[in-house]
Amino acid sequence: MRSRRQMYSAVMRFFLKCLRIGQRRRFWLTQQVEQLWLYGHLCLRSLFYNSFADSDTALDALFEPIYWLVDHVTRWFGVVFVALVITLTTSVVAIVYICLLPMILQTYSIPWIFWHIVYGHWNLVMIVFHYYMAINTQPGYPPQHPKNDLAAVSICRKCIAPKPARTHHCSICNRCVLKMDHHCPWLNNCVGHYNHRYFFSFMLFMTMGCIYSSISGWDMFWEAYAAIEKMKLLDKEKLHVTANQTYSQTPPPIFSFRQRAFHKSIVYAWVLCSSVAVALGALMLWHSALITRGETSIERHINRKEKKRLQKKGKVREFPQGRKKKGDRPTATNQTFFLACGLKTCKPSPLIVSVVFDGLSYKVCVSQINYRPFFTSNLEFIK
Repeated sequence: MRSRRQMYSAVMRFFLKCLRIGQRRRFWLTQQVEQLWLYGHLCLRSLFYNSFADSDTALDALFEPIYWLVDHVTRWFGVVFVALVITLTTSVVAIVYICLLPMILQTYSIPWIFWHIVYGHWNLVMIVFHYYMAINTQPGYPPQHPKNDLAAVSICRKCIAPKPARTHHCSICNRCVLKMDHHCPWLNNCVGHYNHRYFFSFMLFMTMGCIYSSISGWDMFWEAYAAIEKMKLLDKEKLHVTANQTYSQTPPPIFSFRQRAFHKSIVYAWVLCSSVAVALGALMLWHSALITRGETSIERHINRKEKKRLQKKGKVREFPQGRKKKGDRPTATNQTFFLACGLKTCKPSPLIVSVVFDGLSYKVCVSQINYRPFFTSNLEFIK
């Protein structure tokens, strides 16, 4: 019995020693891994740590290559979009001349024919003119050698130059733009102080032209749509031809290739004009609301956050050019907006632009609390 007990105790002591040795080895391995981790973490923090950095800065640095790729690819997309606008507009104009105009000449009376011809060509000229001017007119840039009296609000971090009020940096054009609204890929140009009127006028006349084409071609659209549905039914019936029927026994097609192309062109033009009228019309109404408030698209987004913050401080709107204030408008001249959009089809000369419209200085509303102008964005009135 004693020998068995001694044997059992020896086995247990040996087993406990093995466990202790394993625990020591595991603890040693854990210490080594922890030391390596701390050493690597210390090296990284020593090389890359910045007390002024935070998670937002790290995310900006992480997405910087993506931003660079998007900015450089968007420049080439602008050329493609401009070519697409010209191609689609030319196709619709060709369809109107080939398909819609002969129907108008055959069915309408002389006064209506005269009205359609005059209005249609006037609208087309307005579209072409304002689109050309919106593309080729520079939006306006801050002077490279500013004078001492330039009221600079801040310094652009990318241009390293004074940035006047309502000026923003375009990452695609890589320049600061006066009273920048946005970078339009359909124009391959920024919409700013000097070409904002042409951009809005182009949207207005393009929407009017699309609505005019959709209304004028409504009857022809339904006729063409019914003809296309009839073509589909006839094509399905041809598939059920009996097997013993020869090719010579197959009846000839009712619609020729020219008729098929005619009907499909009518449907294509009507669907395209209606879609553009809805989409571009909504955008035009949005910009109309911004113009009545004297804001730009960028300032509108900024104002959503700034309005709540400035209400607590008792600040008021800096550029009071709203519905009841006559002043900053995208016309860039003192003529009425209708003349600037339609009848006055000439580029505004810098000689006739007053100081208020130079894109560098604006009328500032002074706060009644501290009698000091607050230079931020174009803020709404806070009473």
